[in-house]
Amino acid sequence: MTTTLRAILLTTAGLVMLSPGQAEAQGRRPVPARAAEAPGGIITAVEVRGNQRIETDTVRSYMLLQPGDAYDADRADRSIRSLFATGLFRDVRVSRDGSRVVVDVAENPLISRVAFEGNRRVSDDVLRNEVQLRSRAVYTSQLVQADRQRILDLYARRGRFAARVEPKIIELDQNRVDVVFEIQEGEAALVARINFVGNRAYSDSRLREVVSTKEQAFYRFLSNSDTFDPDRLNFDRELLRRYYLRTGYPDVQVGAATAELAPDRSGFFLTYNIDEGQRYTFGTVEITSAFPNLNTAEIRRFLEIAPGEWYDGDAVERSAQALADAANLRGFPFVDVQPRITRDTEARKVNITFAVNEAPRVFVERIDINGNTRTQDRVIRREFRLAEGDAFNAAQVRRSRERIRNLGYFSDVQITNSPGTAPDRTILTTQVAERATGEVSVGGGYSTDAGFLADFGLRERNLSGTGLDARLNTTIAQRRSQVDISLTEPAFLDRNLAVGADVFYIQRNLLTVSQYSERRAGFALRAGYEFNERLRQSWSYSLVNRDIYDIQPGASRFVLEQQGSTVLSQVSQTLAYDTRDNLIEPRRGYLLRLGTDFAGLGGDVAYVRARLDGALYLPFERVFGNPDYVLTFFGSVGALQSYGGRNQDRIVDRFFLGGENLRGFALAGAGPRDLATRDALGGRMMWTQTTEMRFPLPVPSEIGLIGRAFVDVGALWDTVSGAGIGDTSTPRVGAGVGISWRSPFGLINLDVAQALAKQRYDETQVFRFGFGTRF
Repeated sequence: MTTTLRAILLTTAGLVMLSPGQAEAQGRRPVPARAAEAPGGIITAVEVRGNQRIETDTVRSYMLLQPGDAYDADRADRSIRSLFATGLFRDVRVSRDGSRVVVDVAENPLISRVAFEGNRRVSDDVLRNEVQLRSRAVYTSQLVQADRQRILDLYARRGRFAARVEPKIIELDQNRVDVVFEIQEGEAALVARINFVGNRAYSDSRLREVVSTKEQAFYRFLSNSDTFDPDRLNFDRELLRRYYLRTGYPDVQVGAATAELAPDRSGFFLTYNIDEGQRYTFGTVEITSAFPNLNTAEIRRFLEIAPGEWYDGDAVERSAQALADAANLRGFPFVDVQPRITRDTEARKVNITFAVNEAPRVFVERIDINGNTRTQDRVIRREFRLAEGDAFNAAQVRRSRERIRNLGYFSDVQITNSPGTAPDRTILTTQVAERATGEVSVGGGYSTDAGFLADFGLRERNLSGTGLDARLNTTIAQRRSQVDISLTEPAFLDRNLAVGADVFYIQRNLLTVSQYSERRAGFALRAGYEFNERLRQSWSYSLVNRDIYDIQPGASRFVLEQQGSTVLSQVSQTLAYDTRDNLIEPRRGYLLRLGTDFAGLGGDVAYVRARLDGALYLPFERVFGNPDYVLTFFGSVGALQSYGGRNQDRIVDRFFLGGENLRGFALAGAGPRDLATRDALGGRMMWTQTTEMRFPLPVPSEIGLIGRAFVDVGALWDTVSGAGIGDTSTPRVGAGVGISWRSPFGLINLDVAQALAKQRYDETQVFRFGFGTRF
């Protein structure tokens, strides 16, 4: 019975059977045509027809019927299904011609091009990475529909649930097609409202600041935080849970978030269900150790928690890690610290015992690095805090990952460990994703000190993948211009030694300060090294020509004496100990820095200048429940002393007070001054102290506004000798408030300060404004 006759009989019985080609043309899944049935007979040959690209032997390899076999209709049907499953054919027919089996195939076309039309919010590159269809791949309608759904899912993740995608197939010659996805993106479905159910301790407005999803607002046009993203809901649930754990609620439960789409599909209403539980404080806090030689009393100081404080889950985790790190540094490399928590529900206390146990002895067998197509392996390996053969240390692995990320060469860094060739061996695999390290920056701004400014910069932070940092920067301002060329090798000869060189030219207009202008041109050679993760020292040698010129006729005679050029030959060192958690916006930790300058190895001046700076950051998150509350103390002490009977120090070598280091006073507005001409003369002895409280403003956090309240205290004295000089060590005091805005255009600072304690000849400044950006 032939296939055609069988189809007629099926139709007569009320069943319509389409060929695979017809089914696909009507948008249906092809139903393999059942092979022609004929009883018995030995197959003498299998003939393949219609194939153009696919080899005949390839088609035969999928057939379950081969020459010499007895013909079997069921095996013929399964052969058809096997050929369809390859995805290479849009139609397959099997028939018999006497003792021969004939296989007629129609190949799926090849894709010549995949294109996208109508997409404005999502680039072609992003869409191309999302779909599976590729040029020169085999076309199937199933793949096209799957890619259509992937594109819709991509737009849904970006909040565009009204998006429409229509694939169009353009037939070409030689059995080729172009696939064009016509896209109507539609409007984004924003989050109209976020509600919380079950919260008693914190208001809805406070919890809305915790989650990363935000309600729609006009000022979020540069952000997608108000776009509904289903994947972000679980992240927000975790943020809420961790927030409650940090603030004393160990039993908190955050249920699944519900999202309701408005009838017009314009926005979503989100609801988070919260069971807060009771609030607990810390009860007893103890440390037990399985190591007899480990002094638990000595490492107790690393705990961040104490009895009577509100329970803080993050502090418990940090304390456990700090104890493990402390044990590692004391000669115990295989340590596992587990906090054991017991609740006293009646007293609402959490008792914690940190059990310091011995961890399995595992050593690093090998360190593999993947994903670095440009950066050399050695640049990454030198950032590792452990080497092959060392004891595995999770803290050192985390620190290694942090150091690699801090290079700035990679958008993502992941370090995973897997079993090695023996039970006590592990393999560390580092997966990096490189990003562009070249920068061209053009910027502008305004500051009270420099006036309007323009900035141009050219930088390559990873020159030829070697880690070299090359930079050219030019700044032109009303009262300051500068050109700086620098080259830095962060690990000279792959050792703990950073070396670099600078060539610079600086011009400053100080006519409003002391009625003169200044030029500096020279070079500097630098070298620095680390004693450990926190302590670093750097040395430099500078050779600079300084020129004081354009002195106004009415300037002080002490300024007139400075006219002309001098050569500075100077060796400097800086020793810094830094425990801050973040270099840009620290919230905890401290910094101590000692800088000394030795001038007189040649040149025209000889002096020793020293400066000690310190900063302490105290977080008040536990008190106010917001990490933006930070109390900061800054302090600085400086001294300058000439020696050797050489020329006295110059005005450009002295300290000045006012402006940034003493708000409420103008630039160089406090300290020694010629009383007749009111020119600032600078001083050899200086100290400053600042107390500043940083706090969030009652506006949405994503706007980026931070408030500041501060008190600045300082004194500057010991200048040139002569009549008519105002010179006293009496402290000056300024106090005020300020706002910092992390705007899309750069950081903007506005301070309003009042001089509370000053001398009659000091110059004050109420408003201080600074703005700068790069793009």
